Amino acid sequence: MSKILKFPKDFKWGVATASYQIEGAWKKDGKGESIWDRFSHTKGKIRDGHTGDIACDSYHRFKEDVKVMKSLGIKQYRFSISWPRILPNGKGRVNEKGVTYYHRLIDELLKNGITPYITMFHWDLPQKLEDEGGFRVKSTSYAFAEYAKVLAKRYSDKAVNWITLNEPLATAYAGYKLGMHAPGAKVSEKTLNQVIHNLLLSHGLGVLALGAYGKQDCNAGISMNPFVRMPATAGSKDYAAAKESWYSGKNELLRRSNEPPKMNWTNGWWFDPLYLGKYPAGQWQEKKKDVPVITAEEMKIISTPTDFLGLNIYSGMNIKEGKKGPEIVAFKENAPRMSSGGYITPEALYYGVRIPAERYGIKNVIVTENGSSCNDVLLHNGKVNDLARVDFFKKYLASLHKVFKHKIGLQGYFIWTLLDNFEWSAGYTERFGICYTDFPSLRRIPKASAYFYKEVIKNNGLRLENMK
Repeated sequence: MSKILKFPKDFKWGVATASYQIEGAWKKDGKGESIWDRFSHTKGKIRDGHTGDIACDSYHRFKEDVKVMKSLGIKQYRFSISWPRILPNGKGRVNEKGVTYYHRLIDELLKNGITPYITMFHWDLPQKLEDEGGFRVKSTSYAFAEYAKVLAKRYSDKAVNWITLNEPLATAYAGYKLGMHAPGAKVSEKTLNQVIHNLLLSHGLGVLALGAYGKQDCNAGISMNPFVRMPATAGSKDYAAAKESWYSGKNELLRRSNEPPKMNWTNGWWFDPLYLGKYPAGQWQEKKKDVPVITAEEMKIISTPTDFLGLNIYSGMNIKEGKKGPEIVAFKENAPRMSSGGYITPEALYYGVRIPAERYGIKNVIVTENGSSCNDVLLHNGKVNDLARVDFFKKYLASLHKVFKHKIGLQGYFIWTLLDNFEWSAGYTERFGICYTDFPSLRRIPKASAYFYKEVIKNNGLRLENMK
């Protein structure tokens, strides 16, 4: 009889999606233009010229999506609300048809015993706000506060679990510095640091809005995608080096050769304001004239206490203690990788949760994204045998389970993602879903990984037979 690696009672097993990636209906029922609408319609920005105009058409097919989740035993669904669907201009007039759409989605979830986890902002900023400066200017942070107020007043009687921002790090770097994501900007170092501050300020204002306007007590958090550093060996020196490299910006060995000069890729610049109410002193000094414009009141807002930390974790770097401090240990040439190129490193889930939870004394953590891209094929028999993804989940969940021996309050785990969808700059060329989307017909077909996850949920744990 096989052993089951049990997770705590009431552990939350869910799936996650994002509005622009699945909804489609990009200009229907009064929705305003988002920066991703503009970006995907700009020639050369998205692989193969793809757009999110239709995506998975979940705007029209959300009942079908809920039906699939229910059939798999999924009891938690993390989705995002499209800011320009609610406020077409980013502020001011409310689009009632957009408000109604999300009421219908939430009602359908609740009717089927599925708890909503709502992300306020998953990258689709209203284009009108970008035209006014986007996250380069603080007025966008206060527009977000207005938007969060609308969401709290309209939906908090039904939904209590809220995530303010998804991966603000990606918004800042991929969107405003590297130009890989919308809005496709390549700003200066000083402006980048202001973008980061304004994103963090938006988060704090969103938490305050939930507290002030929520119709019941809400659970508020943020989903961060830290740069995960793992010890290259089990030795205590490498573990100490890995912890140091998470937050220190001093060691040039930890800056990748293909990153722009002076860019800060450390977690401290993001996490310290959230949990300590200040930016790291050493890194602040290193930036000299490139520091953002801040106020003491803004830092207080940013560090408003939250109910949980969401972590999106896929991969990590191996670190060892070198002669001059922490050093990166390069992956072997044949190291396993996802089809999208990321390295498969199960230990990243363990260290990715443990290190920040212990550093900041965070009581409640949720893995709000974890998953793998694979070259999935719909077979002649109508099945999708994504066994590589099943193996990925087995190894990552076994690694994640180890955090419980440190008495860390891990509350839940959300797979990225429910459906194959519009994967940002990769368009429809990468598949992360546990359900296959046949894009010509828009049929949803559960893969082998979906049925594997159904068993995990049923058992509240991972069956260990044949695990290596």
